[in-house]
Amino acid sequence: MIAYLGLFFSALIAATILPMQSEAVLVGLLTTKSYSVTALLLVATVGNVLGAVINWALGRFLLRFQDRRWFPVTEPQLARAEGWYHRYGRWSLLGSWLPIIGDPLTVVAGVLREPIGPFLLLVTLAKGGRYLVLAMATLAWL
Repeated sequence: MIAYLGLFFSALIAATILPMQSEAVLVGLLTTKSYSVTALLLVATVGNVLGAVINWALGRFLLRFQDRRWFPVTEPQLARAEGWYHRYGRWSLLGSWLPIIGDPLTVVAGVLREPIGPFLLLVTLAKGGRYLVLAMATLAWL
């Protein structure tokens, strides 16, 4: 149970701007062959999507604090993600798993008032898909 909680929180934190590598935690747990692969994928995906929802809420409700030091996205990151989002629309959320731009995209989705339903669907597909590919590669390597 502690391993699943550790994975959940590492995935949640990794989806925010804070530095964390949930992929390393997932691979480490997979290599032990002591846990259900399905449960690990579910826990990692739920944690990571919940972290993205936190970013969405920050964008939606806390943009007025963007000049504060604690705000998780810098002005250049926000501008870059906003440009990406305007160019590709909500489909850009399929890139929410990408390093550097993925997390700011989820904040921008909140800023631009993306409805939560499409947001959850696209982010879950992206983040769950990333973990699935990582798990398949790890298990094939073992």
